[in-house]
Amino acid sequence: MREPPERRDRRRGLGPAGWFGAAVALAVLATAALSLVWTPHDPSVMAVAEKLRGPSATHPLGTDHFGRDTLSQLMAGARVSIAVSLIAVGLGAGLGVPLGLLAAARRGWVDEAVMRFNDLAFAFPVLLTAVLITALLGPGAVNAILAIALFNIPVFARVTRGAALGIWTRPFIQAARLAGRGRVRISLDHVLPNIGGTLIVQGTIQVALAILAEAGLSYLGLGSQPPDISWGRMLNESQTFLFLAPRLALLPGLAIVVTVLGLNLLGDALRDRLDPRLGRPREDA
Repeated sequence: MREPPERRDRRRGLGPAGWFGAAVALAVLATAALSLVWTPHDPSVMAVAEKLRGPSATHPLGTDHFGRDTLSQLMAGARVSIAVSLIAVGLGAGLGVPLGLLAAARRGWVDEAVMRFNDLAFAFPVLLTAVLITALLGPGAVNAILAIALFNIPVFARVTRGAALGIWTRPFIQAARLAGRGRVRISLDHVLPNIGGTLIVQGTIQVALAILAEAGLSYLGLGSQPPDISWGRMLNESQTFLFLAPRLALLPGLAIVVTVLGLNLLGDALRDRLDPRLGRPREDA
């Protein structure tokens, strides 16, 4: 039986929603990278005489209550939000993936210890973890990264373990074991490459969640601190002027929503494309 045409079409590309998500992700990354070298105005410079100005040729998205250029702030906020989320998710994956591989390879008490650690970590949501870290070390972007990374460790450990357990039952793994290869070598050479697609999909989704978490922490004053700019801090500072200048809250809120939506759509499309269950079935003679 040949592969259905609709499944072949789905495997050939990401689909409209997936390409939209990829375009949004690339646009946000490009904006964040551009803000490192150029913004229309210095996002931290105040010009009180121009406060709460509407859109104009000089300030395409207007100014805030301190006279700072809103477009420049959005660009700088993208840089902070993307940097915090990527570093936090990278740290979480860097620790969680080896734990998941270890649990799947060793099983027994090692597997049980890793799973109980996951249960303990999930008992402390990212916001509560951030409050605890802030109480000990003070607010800041670094502490927000630590809080988000700690939340991502059990996520990647659990996903990696679940995907790896399915690989360990495959015939080629048994052949590698009969050839005398150790569990660590098998995990690195055979298991990890075969679950890479699953980890990529999970990483995309976790970056979206990390952006939301960073925005929430910054909104509460637990994340990025002045003079750093983030979308969450922009929301916090604009709430007093919600009726006077609603665009100050709508613009960063829209940036968060569109970015998270785009990453989620991209993650869903990657899952449809990389999910091993969508592989080409064996053709009958």
